[in-house]
Amino acid sequence: MKQPCYIDLNQARQVLAEMGVALNERQMKRAAEMDASGSRKLPFFVDPIDGKLRIERGTLVKIYMDAQAEAENNAKY
Repeated sequence: MKQPCYIDLNQARQVLAEMGVALNERQMKRAAEMDASGSRKLPFFVDPIDGKLRIERGTLVKIYMDAQAEAENNAKY
């Protein structure tokens, strides 16, 4: 089993930039903020030790890969 790799907001932004998704700091914060119903656009969680927002790196990459796969499946060729 692969060991999880938890990253913070800035590291998540860097991972996305490496994938070609350039987001500014504010866009990343908005994706991690809770909306009125208490959910987030991306599954960040509060680290119980230091209180910072974290996300598992593989989960972040998978979300984008799944979105791409869905777009390809819905495309009309």
